[in-house]
Amino acid sequence: MPLSVVILAAGQGKRMKSDLPKVLQPLAGRPLLGHVLDTAAGLEAAATHVVYGHGGEQVLEAFKGRDVHWALQAEQHGTGHAVMQAMPQVPDDHLVLVLYGDVPLVQLDTLARLVAAAGPDAVSLLSVMLPDPTGYGRIVRDGAGNVVRIVEHKDANAKERAIHESNTGLMCVPAAKLKGWLGSLKNDNAQGEYYLTDIVVMAVRSGCQVHAVVAPTVTEVLGVNDKVQLAELEAAYRKQRATALMLEGVTIVDPARFDARGPVSAGRDVHIDVNVVLEGSVKLGDRVRIGPNVVIRDSEIGDDVEIHANCVVDRAVVGARSIVGPFSRLRPDAKLHEDVHVGNFVEVKNSVLRAGAKANHLTYLGDATVGEKVNVGAGTITCNYDGVNKWRTEIGAGAFIGSGTMLVAPVKVGAGATIGAGSTITKDAPDEKLTLERSKQVTIDSWQRPPKK
Repeated sequence: MPLSVVILAAGQGKRMKSDLPKVLQPLAGRPLLGHVLDTAAGLEAAATHVVYGHGGEQVLEAFKGRDVHWALQAEQHGTGHAVMQAMPQVPDDHLVLVLYGDVPLVQLDTLARLVAAAGPDAVSLLSVMLPDPTGYGRIVRDGAGNVVRIVEHKDANAKERAIHESNTGLMCVPAAKLKGWLGSLKNDNAQGEYYLTDIVVMAVRSGCQVHAVVAPTVTEVLGVNDKVQLAELEAAYRKQRATALMLEGVTIVDPARFDARGPVSAGRDVHIDVNVVLEGSVKLGDRVRIGPNVVIRDSEIGDDVEIHANCVVDRAVVGARSIVGPFSRLRPDAKLHEDVHVGNFVEVKNSVLRAGAKANHLTYLGDATVGEKVNVGAGTITCNYDGVNKWRTEIGAGAFIGSGTMLVAPVKVGAGATIGAGSTITKDAPDEKLTLERSKQVTIDSWQRPPKK
């Protein structure tokens, strides 16, 4: 049967004590709802519907451009009422997978098993075995082990509260039957709400099979209601990502001090020191070594690259055998070719450094093309901004730029040229020549240092 996904994301999240809607609270740098949407996309459903409510404009803005059908739940009257808002858009011959925007770590394999257990005459729900199920609805089975109903914690009696198999809220239901059951829901319960879980009894009475698929781990079905739970899930997510990379052969010195906040691919014998953060899409080649306190975002790092401590690499490409840092910053569109050295307190932005180029100390290279085997001395700056527009600097292969040089763009330094230290270069410098610009040095014999008052 075709599949429609319905994600419930209308809750306010009062316990977050935040102006940001709960489903937009960040987990590993992405909104909670973003994690759910990304996982659901792996099911290749016919359509994904998101039921939104509190902070609706913020939620819509955060996910504009996503292939999502939005359904407004203007007033919140329970999970059953929330699903009702999306159902007019769902064809009768579909299966409906119900997910929650604040349950971000559920795995694709688990959802696939949940969908596979449902059918035209079968409902599947995701359960979990909890040591302490307080607050969770309980899965009630008959003597033969068949699921007969779900009872919410507040409505459960003592015997039912002793049950450890708990409801996660995730379920897969045939759409045509779901529409009928939703229309029959009552709100005569402690909360005065329409519980989606009440359809389980209706399914049993109608002769449908109800299959409980047990989640393999508790972590992947945990929801988020406050900042403490958010931090706990952050730690769990961090551990998951570190474990996955280590199983692929990456050495992570301390998994508790490592964050991967997006897709990471890594070659063989990669070594990552403490307090490293990988954001967005990051590709690491073979034998890459990353020092402590490094942030890498949406970048590609070639084979045998060494990134020393306290560097930021942001939307950049670093070629094989290059050395970066310590305390270097590669800004967007920085491209280092092979065997490039970028050292202490060097910043590179929208520039290309060709093979063998070096800028080892206290330098800014912005909007520049640096040729092969160029040596850029300490304290060099490409003066690329005139207050209105950005201009490029071009440095030819084999050039030597002396320390303390200002290159006022637009300007070209020829191949093999040498720029004398302390120069301010405002005109093109020819190939293979020494070019310098200095005022005359003067000593004032009669000058005396003023006394301290």
